[in-house]
Amino acid sequence: MAADNKAAGAGRTETWTIGKILKWTEQYFQKAGLDSPRLDAEVLLSHVLKKERIFLYVHFEQPMEAAELAAYRECIKKRVQRQPVAYITGHKEFMGLDFKVTEATLIPRPDTEILVEAVLQRLKPGCTDSLIADIGTGTGAICLSLLKYLPQLRAVTVDVSQAALAVAEENAAALGLSDRLELLQGDLLQPLRSGTQRFNAIVSNPPYIPRAEIAGLEEDVRSFEPMGALDGGEDGLDFYRRLLAEGAELLAPEGFLALEAGIHQAQQLKSMAAELPQWGKCEIIRDLAGIERVAVLWKV
Repeated sequence: MAADNKAAGAGRTETWTIGKILKWTEQYFQKAGLDSPRLDAEVLLSHVLKKERIFLYVHFEQPMEAAELAAYRECIKKRVQRQPVAYITGHKEFMGLDFKVTEATLIPRPDTEILVEAVLQRLKPGCTDSLIADIGTGTGAICLSLLKYLPQLRAVTVDVSQAALAVAEENAAALGLSDRLELLQGDLLQPLRSGTQRFNAIVSNPPYIPRAEIAGLEEDVRSFEPMGALDGGEDGLDFYRRLLAEGAELLAPEGFLALEAGIHQAQQLKSMAAELPQWGKCEIIRDLAGIERVAVLWKV
């Protein structure tokens, strides 16, 4: 890519248009082995131009300014070093909402929308003045999505990382949801145990990657996302054991615990819960790829 907006051609001056720079970047990302070269190119260029992606296609022949090209080059450089797109842009869409992300937070993923949808469906019939707890909140994507789509809902959210809670607090303010959210710092359920509140649902996407598998994760994840949000212990089930052992006493009657699970883990959660007298019905929900992605456990 030329250092300015012009590239010398055969007897003429060639301009870097939006369409041309997208094509060049897509090919460059393909050679670098990135999984979604065109999408990454579009999202990064939209970020630089501060426009929606549809703008790129409506203005395909629009020339790029030198300052825009310089900013875009920096984004390209970071991406080929495997920095995730969401960390470069500082934003990620989730459940149709825009969330700020930083390297202190796990990047929200489409799989987790299955968890949110499951909770929405189970709370909606009686959600008047309902209260939930979101454990390991990160960006706040789970609880804030639930608050956005259930206007009578209130939430308490917990994270061990103060930096992550600061991001969740910013996202709550941006979405106009701060007045229905309480943020607590601490380890898993511990900050909730001193209170008298009982929850209609406890929701969590805990760390669930078995420790031995972390080295095999994609570099985008392994090198950039917070390890504390990934490492689930030797078998990936450490945090589930604690949630199952301690969660029921914090639930209201007929309350439920909703958990995102890794591949092959949902049935393990069901078996673990079956050995504990405080848990009754267990529902397993598959994602769009057919993977058992969410376990919903009901308090006896």
